[in-house]
Amino acid sequence: MKATAVDESEEHTESPRRDGGQHFARVIYQQHGTDLLQFAQGLTLGDVHGAEDIVQEAVLRAWRHADRLGSTPGLTRPWLFTVVRRLAIDAHRVRRARPAELIPSALGREVVGDCSDRALTTEVLRKALADLAQPHRDVLVHRYCLDLSIEATAARLNLPTGTVKSRSNQALRALRRALTSRGITSAD
Repeated sequence: MKATAVDESEEHTESPRRDGGQHFARVIYQQHGTDLLQFAQGLTLGDVHGAEDIVQEAVLRAWRHADRLGSTPGLTRPWLFTVVRRLAIDAHRVRRARPAELIPSALGREVVGDCSDRALTTEVLRKALADLAQPHRDVLVHRYCLDLSIEATAARLNLPTGTVKSRSNQALRALRRALTSRGITSAD
């Protein structure tokens, strides 16, 4: 515990950039690296490499603001976690905004799908949805076709959130039965 206090005082008394930032970055990793990496992995849904990239970028940004962070005790940790969270959000937005990347080795083996498969699947799904009771169909359409949250669906349909949750579960089971009756089997 005493060694940590010494490290913290070193962080705040030395000029963080005097040695090119190596000491400052080393102190950041020693004190916060493990926690930042675990936090980043949670935000990247377990993507270790993505989490490492985010933590590395956060430490780089901390180094750029080393004078301010080094002179204000207690600011470094919350600042780092905020930066990691924002970097993870930005990375997620970038992935959603650009088309999915192709794996070069799979390019030669990819078969272009026939549009009739999609049309057939859409038609089977449309008929299976028609078999459902109206309240179940409404919940599924709002939750999965319109991509609304449980809360937003509840507000749109003027229902309690618990009702939306239970109807969603019941509707999915009913849809599975309707698809099975049409010869569509699940991949479970």
